[in-house]
Amino acid sequence: MATAGEPLEPVAEDHRACDGSLTRAFQFLGKRWNGMLISVLADGPTSFSTLKRALGISDSMLSDRLTELARAGLIERSVDPGPPTTVTYCLTASGRALLPALFSLGDWARENLSEEACATPRA
Repeated sequence: MATAGEPLEPVAEDHRACDGSLTRAFQFLGKRWNGMLISVLADGPTSFSTLKRALGISDSMLSDRLTELARAGLIERSVDPGPPTTVTYCLTASGRALLPALFSLGDWARENLSEEACATPRA
């Protein structure tokens, strides 16, 4: 503490910053459908059509998101030449490692966020 006539010591600036890895996680999982696709795949390998029905998502958006999740190493695509040819998607070890965090986030939302709080206001 400074006495009369002495200069005050500079106050340390508060350099708060979000953790870079947390920022990356929310940028990725915050994209519409990514987290929900992972949670649907938690039940095991699933076909494109089943994912589409489960989420009510367009073919092109689903294809884009599946490609993105595969590129990130969270899911893998398997083709069974058949006949008939079938394509399934499943979580990788990395994708499965994400499940506890997603399920915890879902539990938190059930306990702390009402549907009204998340509703989009009508213009």
